[in-house]
Amino acid sequence: MRPTLQQKILAVCEQKIALKGEGVGLSFYAFFANKNDDPELLMEAATWWIQTHKLDHFEKALKIRHMVLAEQSQGIAL
Repeated sequence: MRPTLQQKILAVCEQKIALKGEGVGLSFYAFFANKNDDPELLMEAATWWIQTHKLDHFEKALKIRHMVLAEQSQGIAL
């Protein structure tokens, strides 16, 4: 996953956790506006979420943050 998308995911997770607490859930759509202005980036996020990690539609923001940070520390670019 490209670094800019990783940073966007981390920022959204942090924001959601700060606003709604550690139990907050989200879907990969949370990282995008309600319009499809970057379909390639949306598909990259969907592929990471659905195909690569086989996540449910809604997951805890803490879990997603942890997964992205782990991939960053391992230097994984999917």
